[in-house]
Amino acid sequence: MNVSRTPRRRGGAWAAVALVAVLGGSAAVLPPSAAASSPGRAQVDAAVLDAVSAGEQTRFFVVLKDRADLSAAKKAKGHGARAKAAFEALRTEAADSQRPLRSFLDRKKVGYESYWIANALLVTTDDKDVVEALATRTDVARVVKERTYRLDAVEAASASISASASPSASASASASASASASGNTVAADAPGAVTPEWGVADIKADQVWDQYGDRGEGVVIADIDSGVQYDHPALVGNYRGNLGNGAFTHDYNWYDPTGQCGASGTPCDNNGHGTHTMGTMVASGGVGVAPGATWIAAKGCESESCSDASLLAAGQWILAPTDRNGQNPRPDLAPDIVNNSWGGGNTTFYQDIVEAWNSAGIFEAFAAGNDGDGVTCSTAHAPGTQAPAYGVGAYDSAGRIASFSGFGPSLVDGSAKPNITAPGVNIRSTWPGSTYKAINGTSMATPHVAGAVALLWSEAPSLIGNIDATRALLNDAAHDVDDTHCGGTTGMNNVWGEGKLDVLGAVDAAPHTAAVVTGRVTDKATGAPVGNLTVKAAGDTATRTVTTGADGSYRLTLPAGIYTLTLGGYGYATASEAGFEVAAGGDTAKDFALDVVPHHALTGTVLDVTGKPLPGATVKVAGTPVPAATTDATGRFTVPDVAEGAFTLTAAPAAPVKCNGSSAQPLTVDGDETTTVRLPNRTDATGTYSCAPVASSWIAGSTKVSLTGDEDATTVTLPFPVRFYDATYTGASVTTNGLVDFLAPRLGDYKNTALPGAAQPDGVVAAFWDDLVLDRKSSVQTATTGSPGARRFAIVWNNAAFVAAPTVRISFEAVFDEASGAVTLQYKGIGSNPLQQGASATTGIENQAGTDGLGHSFDSAVLGDATAIRFTPKGA
Repeated sequence: MNVSRTPRRRGGAWAAVALVAVLGGSAAVLPPSAAASSPGRAQVDAAVLDAVSAGEQTRFFVVLKDRADLSAAKKAKGHGARAKAAFEALRTEAADSQRPLRSFLDRKKVGYESYWIANALLVTTDDKDVVEALATRTDVARVVKERTYRLDAVEAASASISASASPSASASASASASASASGNTVAADAPGAVTPEWGVADIKADQVWDQYGDRGEGVVIADIDSGVQYDHPALVGNYRGNLGNGAFTHDYNWYDPTGQCGASGTPCDNNGHGTHTMGTMVASGGVGVAPGATWIAAKGCESESCSDASLLAAGQWILAPTDRNGQNPRPDLAPDIVNNSWGGGNTTFYQDIVEAWNSAGIFEAFAAGNDGDGVTCSTAHAPGTQAPAYGVGAYDSAGRIASFSGFGPSLVDGSAKPNITAPGVNIRSTWPGSTYKAINGTSMATPHVAGAVALLWSEAPSLIGNIDATRALLNDAAHDVDDTHCGGTTGMNNVWGEGKLDVLGAVDAAPHTAAVVTGRVTDKATGAPVGNLTVKAAGDTATRTVTTGADGSYRLTLPAGIYTLTLGGYGYATASEAGFEVAAGGDTAKDFALDVVPHHALTGTVLDVTGKPLPGATVKVAGTPVPAATTDATGRFTVPDVAEGAFTLTAAPAAPVKCNGSSAQPLTVDGDETTTVRLPNRTDATGTYSCAPVASSWIAGSTKVSLTGDEDATTVTLPFPVRFYDATYTGASVTTNGLVDFLAPRLGDYKNTALPGAAQPDGVVAAFWDDLVLDRKSSVQTATTGSPGARRFAIVWNNAAFVAAPTVRISFEAVFDEASGAVTLQYKGIGSNPLQQGASATTGIENQAGTDGLGHSFDSAVLGDATAIRFTPKGA
């Protein structure tokens, strides 16, 4: 292995690879490297072989042959049941079929990350022998270079438009301002209230609003893109995480596998593309096709690029949304529809994701790409050109195919593409900064289709999850355009697909076996409307949920059947009515008047993992609009006004330092309440390790390690096998900069970063990662104590000096426990100097792929004399 690598720097971006693709933008696509293959040998991307042959570390996917049986998911009844069945089948298959491969990689000390939705592992290595061994394995189908897809700047060339620049924009901003306070509303787009954008009108979405009173209510749309400005005035009202009164919860409603939006879990868009596509789907003010639909989002694109790893993680989250830490998956909260305004290249494995989504009844739409020139055929790209995907081309306001729109037939499998075309030129939509922008691309066409499906499914809920029937309705209603120069017929060709999208025609032709239930919810005492309450209809054939608008109104479209209507929301007593009968076509009205519940004061104290009061912690009554409280210097907090009811009380430290985790505990309010919250020990994202402060038990070094000077590294032999993140090691590298590296020594790592992190080094124990130097007064030693089976092995840095302040010194050690597998970091002689306390250092652990770990501290002066932190594996 190479030991000399480029120094790690803070904030380093992913390097773009040769294959450039589009996030619906215009870009040139280079042909992928030819795969090396022979009978009985897996296909191996030549770029991977070239890299490891040159001794270069590279990231690539190992795609396994086995695939999950998704037949049970396709047969399950109900959206949640189908998503759960697909999730369980995929995860079980990946766990079983990946086990032998993971064992092999563990033995080779190679870092990896597992994905279940495509049954693949993302591997990082510079070892050619490992790649050659992978190619000969009977369980491996392909070895594929990780690729990065880029958004082309040409697409976003228009100037921004302020929110007040046009009557339509002004209406959107002012009408949605109230939505921000009250939660999900659609009042801003009442019939005749706004002028629709040209694309919205061209596909006749506004006519669906007027003729059917349908704006997508009860349907959840997701977007995989560059993120979303969630509090944009035209989007905030129907964000699923909007709790009303300015309160939000982002768990299960937002996911950022790129890490670009920060550790707080708050949605962001550092590009603009995602906010724009989301606006075309659901924005108010005439901008969105389905302004009554609810939205969630995953940030699958770092900024101007989308890495395979982030897109795969986002694809998994769509099927089984998680909390902001990627934990506790909830397939029952999967969206109905997902928009994908990105793509490129012809060798991706996203067909697996599309098939998984479809098995769960999730409708997907993909951009066909912007590499067309108006003439050349086979310019559309995957995933939109793969047979299972519904690919979308673009046309302009004059009804002409866009010059950039990709044509078929597919280079991947020869299928006819695109499937349909939609407005994609001069499309004005929402933009970060609460502004608007008009831009071009098949990226802009695709959300018109996703929004159209929301309208269709809202009006005809019997279609929800029926992908084939939905596509057939869209296809049959589309307006044919005769252009067969790339093959096909007038009705279906490789320029226009089935033709121009017409959502009104699709809704007209849909099975109208449902009825509309409308009503108004009011305060029983005052008669005032009650907004942001949940109205749920649960029956044998369907379950639908909507939220009341600011005027207290709601609208449910339900298939015929018997339902239980349940109303609930913060500050009001729950109301329900069982046996509510809905007849086909029998529209009805049902109003509710709710009782207000009493309010009380909540006080308490937050304690850290050691039992000491913790200042600066954030305390929330989760899922309510109650403002968060912050603990004072004594750890106390006060929430003066909380309604009666059963809630979850959460508490989180001000920053992810030390070993303080986040707490979530039941809270019942039936009077004035006082509670004590003790934060649990932090765990890493996968629950593999937990962190806890322990009593110091310093082990003095006895055997000197040959390690001196600045930027030096050497390897030590471990006296017993050490298990670290599911891999077993008999040796480890030790550096002057306070690192124990299980994969390879890496010089030039003086720039510490937070853990975990995508950049090298990976597979490390950061005992005290800083820019240190070992001079004549310093040393590194090892020592082993205890008897076989209960030994402890210590790597000790004695009196290491700081490069930034050579007279300041520190002693610390990493101790490995044979019996438990725990790793303990200990510190001695720390005084009042911030450098000694960790002001420029990182402490913690990180797995071999850099995707998980526990950072105890990062550039935080939190260490003291005799501090000891133990990282304990699960089950120990």
